[in-house]
Amino acid sequence: MQEGARLDMPTDDQVEVAVRTFQLLGDGTRLRVVWALLHGEYSVGQLAELVGVQPAAVSQHLAKLRLTRLVRTRREGTRIFYAAEDVHVVQLLREALYHADHVAQDLPDHGPAG
Repeated sequence: MQEGARLDMPTDDQVEVAVRTFQLLGDGTRLRVVWALLHGEYSVGQLAELVGVQPAAVSQHLAKLRLTRLVRTRREGTRIFYAAEDVHVVQLLREALYHADHVAQDLPDHGPAG
């Protein structure tokens, strides 16, 4: 770091939310659920089929994801549909999986981060 330069550290609140977000996405089933939700709106049953787990398990994962505002809901009659909360969730997951692909394929870095 250059002399006299100031590093703007994240706030405690920002760090806490980011840590909770990464912890939640650290579960393979939840990561797959969110990935599916990046591509559209789905009911619990549809997500269970896509992800390959029981609907009760998907429902529990969705409850945790809703609490941290990673997913949102929309009611249609008696059915509830889930979707990724916003563009930030989309970017976060895509970048994480893009990074994983680079690591798995031993691809070179793109250069310094902005």
